[in-house]
Amino acid sequence: MLTVSVAAQNKMLSSKQLMTRGLYPQATMRGFQFVGNTNQIAYIQDTVLYMGNPGKAKARLALSVLNKAMVASGEESLSYFPPCTIINDKEFRFKANGKVLLYNMNKKTLSVVAQYPTKDANNLDMEETNYKSAYTHGNNLYIADGSKVFPIESPDQDIVFGQSVHRNEFGIQKGTFWSPKGNFLAFYRMDQSMVTDYPLVNTTARIAREQPFKYPMAGMKSHEVTVGIYDASQRSILYLDTRRDESSVSERENYLTNISWDPNEEYVYIAKVNREQNRMWLERYYAGDGEFDTVLFVESNSRYVEPCDPMTFVPGHPDQFLWFSLRDGYKHLYLYNTDGEMLRQVTKGNYEVQGIIGFDEKGENVFVYANKESAIGLAAYRVNLATGLMTLLTPAKGTHSVVINPKGTMLIDVYSSVENPGCAKVLDIKKGKTLATLFQLENPLAEYAMPKIEMGSIKAADGVTDLYYRLITPPNRKPGEKYPTLVYVYGGPHSQLVTDTWLGGANLYFLFLAQHGYVVFTVDNRGTDNRGFEFESCTHRQLGTIEMADQMEGVRFLQSLPYVDQNRMGVEGWSFGGFMTITMKLAHPEIFKVGCAGGPVIDWKWYEIMYGERYMDMPQENPDGYAKASLLGKAKDLQGRLLVIHGAEDNTVVWQNSIEFIDACIKAGKQVDYFIYPHHEHNVRGYDRIHLYEKMFDYYETFLK
Repeated sequence: MLTVSVAAQNKMLSSKQLMTRGLYPQATMRGFQFVGNTNQIAYIQDTVLYMGNPGKAKARLALSVLNKAMVASGEESLSYFPPCTIINDKEFRFKANGKVLLYNMNKKTLSVVAQYPTKDANNLDMEETNYKSAYTHGNNLYIADGSKVFPIESPDQDIVFGQSVHRNEFGIQKGTFWSPKGNFLAFYRMDQSMVTDYPLVNTTARIAREQPFKYPMAGMKSHEVTVGIYDASQRSILYLDTRRDESSVSERENYLTNISWDPNEEYVYIAKVNREQNRMWLERYYAGDGEFDTVLFVESNSRYVEPCDPMTFVPGHPDQFLWFSLRDGYKHLYLYNTDGEMLRQVTKGNYEVQGIIGFDEKGENVFVYANKESAIGLAAYRVNLATGLMTLLTPAKGTHSVVINPKGTMLIDVYSSVENPGCAKVLDIKKGKTLATLFQLENPLAEYAMPKIEMGSIKAADGVTDLYYRLITPPNRKPGEKYPTLVYVYGGPHSQLVTDTWLGGANLYFLFLAQHGYVVFTVDNRGTDNRGFEFESCTHRQLGTIEMADQMEGVRFLQSLPYVDQNRMGVEGWSFGGFMTITMKLAHPEIFKVGCAGGPVIDWKWYEIMYGERYMDMPQENPDGYAKASLLGKAKDLQGRLLVIHGAEDNTVVWQNSIEFIDACIKAGKQVDYFIYPHHEHNVRGYDRIHLYEKMFDYYETFLK
C-alpha cells in the first residue's frame, strides 16, 4: 500500500478551475528527439529550439529568427515554435500553412518541400519519402502528388473511402496506409448501405432537423468493407481479393484489421477476423494484382480474438516480423518468418507487453513497453530477439514514455508517478546510468489543501486475484469523524483507471470532492485491461456480473474503514461506468444511497456490433446473458436517488438507452432524476463540462451529504 500526502497549504479548488490545464503538471520542454545519427539531443522550450549534448544543450534557434525567414519567403509568421523533425545539426523539417518546409539553421533559409491541402481536408495522411498526401472530404478520398490530385469519389452517401472502419475497434484509427517507399496507398472502402439509419436530431434549426447516421446494432446487419490499392506510378486502383465467396454474407461481414506492408512493397498483410470474433486469419495479398496469396497462421479462442497491433518487420530482415498475441494468456511478442513459421516466443511471463518502441541499429534487440515491474505502471525494456533476455531500462517507478537514439544506446525518459508530477532524464542504456536530468516538475497544487491519495490492492470476489485501488480522502481528516463516500467506476474492457501516474490517475474533480469532505474510491475490477486475457475476458457473455461482484469487494473494504460513513455511500460512472452505476444501484439499494450515471448502456442489444458482440455474442446466441444484463426489468428495484445524464447527440451509446430506462421507471412507478446535455455527443466537452461537474456535485451535496 502506498499513501501519498503532499505538503499542503489551505487554498480550495473552485468548480470553475476543474478544467484548468495549469493545475496539472505542465512541462515547458517538448518534442524530445535525437539529432540524426548522433548522441546529441534536441527539444523545444517555450519558443526556442535547443540542441547539444545531454545536459549541455544550448539555444540553437529562436522563433523570432524562424519567423523572419517565414515572412521573407512569403509565408505567414508562426505564433508558436512548430513540432519539427531534426534531420541533422543544420536542418529540420516542419509543417505550416499547408506546406512541408525545410529550414537551414546555418544559412537561415527556408524552402518548400511539398504542399498539402488544409481547407476542407480531413484525415490527412502524408508519407515521408516523397511527401505524397492522402486526405478525405465528405465520403471521398483524394491522393495528392505535388499539384496532381487523384480523386476516389463516392457514388452515394453510403459508400465511404479512406476513413476508419469497424467503429474504430481492433486498434483501427485511420483509413489510409502508405507503403514504405510511398509508391502505393492501401485504403478502406466501407459500404454502409445495408446498415440501418439511426436518427439523431439537430434542434438548433428553426424546425428541428434529422441527422441520421449509420449505427450497426448487435445482432443486426453490419457494414461491409474492402481494401483498395492505389498505384502512384500508374494512377490506378485495384481491390484486394479478401472474399473467397462474394455471395456469402459472413465473408462480406469479416473485419479487415491491422493492415501492413512488407518492406519491399510487394505484399499487403491483413488480420481478418470473422464476425463471431472467435477466429483470426493473418493473410497475405499481392499488391500488384490484389490476388490472395496465403494464410500465414490462424488464431482462435472460444471467447474472442482481438488483434489490435499490425505486424512489425525486423530491420535488416525483410522475411521476419513480430506479432502480438494473448495466446498464452498475456499479451506477448512472437517472432515469425514470412512463411508463417513461428521462430520463437520472444517475451514470456505474467505481465503484458503494451507496445513496440523501436529496434537497435542492427535489429538484434527490440525496445518495448511492459508492466512487468508493476501492474499499474509502465516501463521500457530492451529484449534480445534471439535469447528473449529482457533488460529494464527505466528503473524509476511510474509510467514512462521514451525516445531512443538510432543506435539504441541512449534514451530520453519522460515519466510521472503517483508522487512525482513529471521528470525527464537522458539515460545511457549500455552503462545504465543517468547522463542528465532535463526537468523535474513541481507540484502545481502545492498551494492547495491536498487530499491524501492511497494506492493499494484487495482481493477480487474469487478470493485469489489482486485488484488495485485508489483511495482519496479529505485533507485534515478528523479522528472519529465519518465521511460520505463515492465509488467512481468504469469497469469495462480497455480501461485502467488506477495507474502509477501523477495523482494515481485522478483528476481535479476527485480532489475537489475530497476537499469538500468526500471519500472517493476507485478499483479496477476483472474485465479491465492490462492484466491478462483471463482477467479481461472472464466477463464474456455476462457483462456486469463479475464486475459488480468485484466492485462490491471494494465496498466491503470501504466498510472496514472507520472514517467511511456506511449510510452515505454513492456510486458514479460514465458509459460502461454508467451501466455499472445503475447495475450496482439497483442491485444494492441498501448500500448506495445515491447514484449518478452518465451515457449509460441500458440494454446491450442497443449497442454496436463490434464491441457488443465481442463481449456478449449476438442477442440471438446469448438471450439469457442479454436479459440478465438488461436494466429495463430492474427499474422496479430503484430506491433512493438516481441521476441519469445523457448527451442528446450521443452516437456511441445512443439516447434510446436512457430514454427507455426512464420509461421503465415511470411504468414501475419509480421516481428518477434525468438531465440532458443538448448538442453533446458521448462526452460533455468544453466549458459545459464545468456545468456537468457542478450538476453532479450539487446532487451529492443535496442527497448524499
